[in-house]
Amino acid sequence: MNSVALKPPPQRGRGRPSLSNEQLLGTALDLFGEQGFDRTSIESICAAAGMAKRTVYARYGDKKSLFKAALTRAIEQWIVPVERLRSAERGGLEESLLAIAQILVANIMSEAGLRLMRLTNAESGRMPEIGAFNVQQGTQPTILYLADLFQRHSTAPFDDAQLAGTAFLNMVVGGPAISSAWGVVLDDAAIERHTAYAVELFLHGLLPQLGQGVSRGAMAAIEDENLRLKKLLAEKMLEIDALRDG
Repeated sequence: MNSVALKPPPQRGRGRPSLSNEQLLGTALDLFGEQGFDRTSIESICAAAGMAKRTVYARYGDKKSLFKAALTRAIEQWIVPVERLRSAERGGLEESLLAIAQILVANIMSEAGLRLMRLTNAESGRMPEIGAFNVQQGTQPTILYLADLFQRHSTAPFDDAQLAGTAFLNMVVGGPAISSAWGVVLDDAAIERHTAYAVELFLHGLLPQLGQGVSRGAMAAIEDENLRLKKLLAEKMLEIDALRDG
């Protein structure tokens, strides 16, 4: 029986591996973050991604659409899910707020968080839908969650729960991020001190509204008044004793 030699299949040229859409958006965001929107071109993104311009244009049409898609994807990946915040709750409100604040501050102070903040701040003027998307997907759900947390720890009607949630984010979480955006370098210890102090300051201003006693400032005033009255009483007792002796 004659054997027939099988020819090996023709070798295909390897060519350039196709880039996934996620990789394209990640590369685009890197360049937008480094150079800004105006100085970043479709050509430079294609060169960095190793992708043909016609492919990028076919997917997104123009640079603005590509930027919005890259930033939207990054926001979706960066946002802290409410479920994670809820799982960080402790028995007391102060312990819960401190744990939640540490998560949110670490998230905004991460490399991805600071880059997103700079990009959205720089471009939200011309593309307000970017800022609106960030608020809709990340900020608003967090505020609603915090409002619910305050309501659960309140012993009195609390109509300003959402305003309190907004104040918490601005005061406790936004402070270190704004400082970093202005070029102030904060080490981990400074961020930790700020977070703990801001949570304490916020909470003791909020407690009276939750029906949980007076604020720390009011308590200090009460203690000062008690001390004044004690001194006055002691002086009067001395005067009475002096009259008796006389």
